[in-house]
Amino acid sequence: MSAKIAVFPGDGIGPEVTAEAIACLQTLDQQAGLGLEFEEAIIGGHAIDEYGEALPAKAVDLARGADGALLGAVGGPKWDDPNAKVRPEQALLGLRKELELFANLRPVKPVDALVSASTLKEEVVKGVDILVIRELTGGIYFGEPSERRNGAKGREAVDTLFYTEGEIERVVEVAFDLAKGRNNKVTSVDKANVLSSSRLWREVAAEVAGKHPEVKFENLLVDAMAMHLISRPREFDVIVTENMFGDILTDEAAMLPGSMGLLPSASLGTRRGTREVGGQSRPVIFGLYEPIHGSAPDIAGKGVANPLAMILSSAMMLRTSLGADEAAARLEGAVEKALADGLRTGDLARSGEKALSTSQMGNAVRERIVG
Repeated sequence: MSAKIAVFPGDGIGPEVTAEAIACLQTLDQQAGLGLEFEEAIIGGHAIDEYGEALPAKAVDLARGADGALLGAVGGPKWDDPNAKVRPEQALLGLRKELELFANLRPVKPVDALVSASTLKEEVVKGVDILVIRELTGGIYFGEPSERRNGAKGREAVDTLFYTEGEIERVVEVAFDLAKGRNNKVTSVDKANVLSSSRLWREVAAEVAGKHPEVKFENLLVDAMAMHLISRPREFDVIVTENMFGDILTDEAAMLPGSMGLLPSASLGTRRGTREVGGQSRPVIFGLYEPIHGSAPDIAGKGVANPLAMILSSAMMLRTSLGADEAAARLEGAVEKALADGLRTGDLARSGEKALSTSQMGNAVRERIVG
């Protein structure tokens, strides 16, 4: 088995946490002979500085030729001018569009050793196991027109929330497929009492649900979901929603385990295939894997960022895009062991606890990867 991995370290803490994830993958490669090859390209703010554009064509070509891709984070105050025509975030949106990455998977499963890190009571958080699926290539982030302009009454702005039934259907189908391997429940989130786009979403979601009668299905309005996600999170299994709602709800869900530094994500697309792993043919899906946190420019370069979300994102890549389930489980197990042993980075450490640096936590995980 050999696999080409595209690496986009990004901005801020992105290069720091990405380096630790790659080092973990290299340790696994040495033990298991995964045949991993890494090739790097710059995107985001650093690409703007270097090339005058956030997403150079060669970065897209690199991803298209890879089996999977890792992304640190993009953005920072240096490029935050709201009037700028070129912004780091265009790299992320561009990759999603060019690679047809339409389904963003964000698992939320608090680690037992860190239940106390959550701001919620232990009885609320313990046992939570949620998979949020966010539609990624449609909605208000991509709709046209999207612009600022001068009107008769002064400055004005418009954004367009647009969806087709095909875009909705394919991401809801992903939710039902994944629910069958979990707890057979799908919750679709919308704002159908106000938005026409949400009424279409609800209609199509119901049609898809009709094809999967063995899976329990419910609709929730997004404002109710925001409340229930905090008050009764254990009642949810797979949650599927549109682009902007998913963006907001997953950041809220990040507080269930206590830190964004723990949560990985996968953006999956239309490119599918098979790989030979251990003498067996395994179905795989190309994906872009990244932690859900941002570039955290306030701590960039200080060596204090939590690399675990990036490391866990690479484990998702091993499983989903490379078919290497055993290697993925070993990496996830190493993270759990490090946390169970009481090791913490600054975002997780309580008063009086020692906080590990980014590299120290990465080393701790690598030491616990058992061959």
